Amino acid sequence: MFRIRHTALTDVGLQRNNNEDAYFGSAKDGLWIVADGMGGHASGEVASAIVIDTIKREVDAGSSLQTAIQKSHQDILSSANSGVGGAGMGSTVVAVQSHGRAYELCWVGDSRGYFFAPSTDEPGEYELRQLTTDHSYVQMLYQSGAISESELDTHPEKNIITQCLGSIELAEVNVDRIDGDWQTGSLLLLCSDGLSDFVKPAEIKKILAENHQLESKAKRLVTAALDGGGKDNITIVIIEAPGPLQLWFQDLRNGFNK
Repeated sequence: MFRIRHTALTDVGLQRNNNEDAYFGSAKDGLWIVADGMGGHASGEVASAIVIDTIKREVDAGSSLQTAIQKSHQDILSSANSGVGGAGMGSTVVAVQSHGRAYELCWVGDSRGYFFAPSTDEPGEYELRQLTTDHSYVQMLYQSGAISESELDTHPEKNIITQCLGSIELAEVNVDRIDGDWQTGSLLLLCSDGLSDFVKPAEIKKILAENHQLESKAKRLVTAALDGGGKDNITIVIIEAPGPLQLWFQDLRNGFNK
């Protein structure tokens, strides 16, 4: 299998004394995850760590990404019941798994996934598209027509989420999924709300469009979130789509293996 380039970065932010976020990225496994824990010190970080560990283990055992995420919900509940972490701890998640020329992206909560690529309609321009839809109270209000799109970022209850992994009110969570094809020249950005709450999409697009290495893009995004207030933990994973030669080699290998 070809290796997909990626980078990851996390920062505690300016107002927290601990980091409840967790991430994982492996080109070998074709798996990338961002988990944003909640529940306070020694609980949120336990929940996000459980999410990462469970998804890795379940995917490695052959489970689908959606099934692995669902299992992490049960594992958080079981851990809390057995005294590991704290009662009421939980986590959001956004994760990508690569399948040759295609990928799937799954999520629960308000951690986000973005698609970034050169515009096909305007040469020299770029597009940034949010792939995920927040499981949040304000998103529900917007979809019902109660508030406008312009109010999504300013509503006083914008940080209330409607579901998370570990929620004691839910026997199962709704793991949303979308499928896509790798497009040469594009990037996938996974992030916790420590980025999306404090850096507007136009600024994210501008930073990703700069001619820098992936690591530099990640550092610039974190800096932008800190400059924007940095009130939360910030975690970013950037995944670069494979190039034409890599895709051709993958097709060749698949042909040999038939």
